[in-house]
Amino acid sequence: QVNLLESGGGLVQPGGSLRLSCVASGFTFSNYDMTWVRQAPGKGPKWVSHIHTGGSTTYYADSVKGRFTTSRDNAKNTLYLQMNSLKPEDTALYYCARIRLGGVPTRIDDYDYWGQGTQVTVSS
Repeated sequence: QVNLLESGGGLVQPGGSLRLSCVASGFTFSNYDMTWVRQAPGKGPKWVSHIHTGGSTTYYADSVKGRFTTSRDNAKNTLYLQMNSLKPEDTALYYCARIRLGGVPTRIDDYDYWGQGTQVTVSS
């Protein structure tokens, strides 16, 4: 049974940092590209970043480029999102998701498993 469990969200002031984690189980983590998606209140989910299987190749949405860093530890079956210089507009529910084999990494419909999400709120 595939399971993705996010943690690390919380309330932070503008300019602060958070590190999200996503622990995967029930599949061979190192075989799959992984992604972070966020959903702001009243809006649809949006791709934030994705990372290839080996961890050396990452991509970011323009809105987070230079501030967020995605990484993975395949030995620990864990995906990370380091978020720095946070802004109020980063407030959202953050999900990790598995990209289906052969899927388009930025296409939401190609994510076959999602975690339950972790809330990030940036406010003074």
